[in-house]
Amino acid sequence: MAFPPSFLDEIRNRLTCSSVVGRKVRLVKKGREFSGLCPFHNEKSPSFFVNDDKGFFHCFGCGAHGDVIGFTMRIDNLAFPEAVERLAEEAGLEVPRSSPQEAAREERRKTLGDVVEAAAKWFEQQLWSGAGRAGLDYFRSRGLSDQTIRDFRLGYAPEGRDGLRQALRKQGFEEPLMLEAALLVKPDDGRESFDFFRGRVMFPISDRRGRVIAFGGRILGDGQPKYLNSRDTPLFDKGRNLYALDKARLGLKDGGDAIVAEGYMDVIALHAGGFRGAVAPLGTALTEGQLELVWRLAPEPIVCLDGDAAGQRAARRAAERALPLLKPGKSLRFATLPPGEDPDSLLRGGGRDRLAESLATAQPLVEVIWNATLEGRAIDTPERRAAFQADLDRLVATIADPSVQALYRDEFRDRLWRAFRRPLSGTGPGARFQGRDRQDRRRGGPPASTQPTQMSGPLPIPSPGRSLHIILATAIAFPAVLEADAELFARIEVPEPDLARLRRAILEAHDTQPSLDREQLRLHLNAAGFEGIVARLLGSSIFKGLAFVRRDDVQAANLNWQKTLLELHKRGAQEELRRAGEVTDADLTDLWSRKVEEMQRELSRTQALELEDEPPIVQSVASRDGRNAS
Repeated sequence: MAFPPSFLDEIRNRLTCSSVVGRKVRLVKKGREFSGLCPFHNEKSPSFFVNDDKGFFHCFGCGAHGDVIGFTMRIDNLAFPEAVERLAEEAGLEVPRSSPQEAAREERRKTLGDVVEAAAKWFEQQLWSGAGRAGLDYFRSRGLSDQTIRDFRLGYAPEGRDGLRQALRKQGFEEPLMLEAALLVKPDDGRESFDFFRGRVMFPISDRRGRVIAFGGRILGDGQPKYLNSRDTPLFDKGRNLYALDKARLGLKDGGDAIVAEGYMDVIALHAGGFRGAVAPLGTALTEGQLELVWRLAPEPIVCLDGDAAGQRAARRAAERALPLLKPGKSLRFATLPPGEDPDSLLRGGGRDRLAESLATAQPLVEVIWNATLEGRAIDTPERRAAFQADLDRLVATIADPSVQALYRDEFRDRLWRAFRRPLSGTGPGARFQGRDRQDRRRGGPPASTQPTQMSGPLPIPSPGRSLHIILATAIAFPAVLEADAELFARIEVPEPDLARLRRAILEAHDTQPSLDREQLRLHLNAAGFEGIVARLLGSSIFKGLAFVRRDDVQAANLNWQKTLLELHKRGAQEELRRAGEVTDADLTDLWSRKVEEMQRELSRTQALELEDEPPIVQSVASRDGRNAS
């Protein structure tokens, strides 16, 4: 069965090679390519590469080579028509059936491409002729060099009603073809057709291969609409194309950021200024199809819109539109330009460094969603905070990918907790302690040793000996306890290197995947090389004998976890106070005095907490050993 070339091109455009191959091969990102073990021959080191920009895979070991269709044929042992039909269904395309009518449509499409290319050449000729002087002056006044004007094939459509029509007729193109290509307008009242673009500078729009498929035109002087784009045609779907996509694909081969700007001139100025990964939507907010195209350029492109209020509203719309489409590793970043500036004006004003700085400090999508939802609202009461959380939950619910949605929900819940948590003076049995840098918790190691000039930092907590093993076992058997007081868990001194590494692995797993259950966490730790240690901790007779373990009672485990950490904190405060009390000579400094006061306050707070129900782990273990736990 013969398929139209345009249909096969659309499959290749909609499905990236890495997404199709990645279902069968574990791929690792290396620069602008992916590598993995070839599925077509046995090998121990990767010689199989996938390039999304060029749309093919290649194995340097066995010579296998092809596109998404060829890969599907080989890996699933399918004939060409079967592979095409399977991929078409995945891409959401209806398979065209071979018929004389379909063949005629494909031939028509080729002819449409010819007439649009002829129009592009005519617009270029007009710009460099006397008729286009106003257009050429406009481009030069915007800071474009003649070479840039030629590189982007910019043109000019004269004021007359039929200049293009007459020129194309002389080349043998019929009027119905010009109408189908959206180059002419035919009035409903039967009057003669006329040129669609008149009195405008012209921006040819190309497909990813560089073939002209449509145009954008900007009026010179006053008038509306300021910008006018070709209507959709068999060649052109504005929701599935990006301005300068072909140039961005080439420009990013040597690295750099993919940038989504607002308009044609912004994109041209960015390319001329050395930012060669710039593209723009075509008069619309970013569509689903355009996001898929820009994600082919880079996994986290930068949305760089105008610094005015309208530009920021457009950024928020782009952020919310992107949410349902997010996938692991696929997101957006947002660059905020100075008020009143756009990329074009900033570059023309000599602000290349300022633009580069804005791009380098672009905010991640999660930050934009948080700030946009928070903007202009008060959250000073429980009801207002609940409304804020409900709006965040509504946005997160639109994310289709379950893993990304879960992590967004966890991220926002964590931010809400940090934003609204009570200060230490009002702490309760489940409260976290402030003052520790978040990075220390992520590293999972003990805090750096405190120097005399840093005595106001958090107190280190000495290990309680055998109870440390029970605390670690509790964190593995009941991962939910980490939701309360993970920061205190991170502050416990762990003198045994293997246990310190285990504690770090537990905290890192909690930070990256807070929703892990006990089986998933244990599998994660086993895969990281802790299988033996984990088995010994969970198999300990002391741990297995605890009441909450026997009952498999998560709530009791959580309560005991909180109480134990508070008891350890009290021990730490007592030990620090004892050490500080030894400094009684005339050399006692004001700094040490303040430290003693701080520790006394910390000690009194922990002692004031009523520890109810089952005794904490530290006390129960100590009593078994015949020692006083206090």
